[in-house]
Amino acid sequence: MRSRAAAFPLLAVLSWGVMFPVLASALTRVDPLNLTTARYLLATLVLIALLLFREGAASLRWGGRAVEVTVLGVVGFAGFNLLTNLALEHAAPQQIALFTATTPLVTQLVRWVRDGVRPRPVLLALSLAALLGVGLVITRGSLAGLGQFGVGGLMMLGAVVGWAVYTHGASRFGEWSPLRYTTLTAFAGTLAMLAASAGADLAGVQHTPAAADLVAIAPQLAYAVIVAAVIAVLAWNTGVQRLGAANAALFMNLVPVTTFVVQIARGYRPGPAELVGAGLTIAALVAANLVTRSRAGAAEPAAEPQQAAVTDPVAVVDPVAVVAR
Repeated sequence: MRSRAAAFPLLAVLSWGVMFPVLASALTRVDPLNLTTARYLLATLVLIALLLFREGAASLRWGGRAVEVTVLGVVGFAGFNLLTNLALEHAAPQQIALFTATTPLVTQLVRWVRDGVRPRPVLLALSLAALLGVGLVITRGSLAGLGQFGVGGLMMLGAVVGWAVYTHGASRFGEWSPLRYTTLTAFAGTLAMLAASAGADLAGVQHTPAAADLVAIAPQLAYAVIVAAVIAVLAWNTGVQRLGAANAALFMNLVPVTTFVVQIARGYRPGPAELVGAGLTIAALVAANLVTRSRAGAAEPAAEPQQAAVTDPVAVVDPVAVVAR
């Protein structure tokens, strides 16, 4: 069952790994804030339509948790995506994507702060090993490489913290379907994006895109909306419900690896230190999943009632099936 559950975050991170080069190419025509707003405005409309079709109008109610949902939507959707697109103006996609590998460690720290749950020492050690691999790729084996990120790196660190808080928040909405949690938080985040984008346009920080610009990036926008925003985020929140926030976050280590593969296919040639770092990151992720599975297997009989509740087909949505309907 856990092997099947792992397919959800795996689908999400592979989609996001491809997303970074896609968004970078779109930023040549549309400003970061406007691109993010256009992407999630369309994605939220799709999510609302899916939620109404599957669960009815009652599922659009906040259930007394409007403040919590709004904060998570603003921090997760608006914060992560706005900061990521802004960071892509300062560094290459494969460099920016590497910061997402810090998500497992940051998520464990968020869980520690909010719930008092100490990270398992072995998982914390493996997360740090993955970070070491990321560091090798970032610096290409030289500490002089740390200075090349500057503002872009700081933006991505802020983005990762926002996504870690959002991921941890998803695990606190076990009574909601992933589709409902995704839709309502996306709605709140999109409102924040609209406000930020309109303010930037009025202040002259950026310019409202012309129709020709939106037509020019239509393929990138289609991928960013349907695959990276709707399917991937639904898959991610489903994985969080089935595996838990800390375990699902481990898959984020594959985002930069996927981005590197895409960039290599486009002609980028990594150095030896980058290849060693990528290998270390993958090895740490595999080891962490093996540890998680062995612990879960030993505790499975005792956890059976809770697991059954979490994997109730009424409570958990298959994102691919939902979009295909």
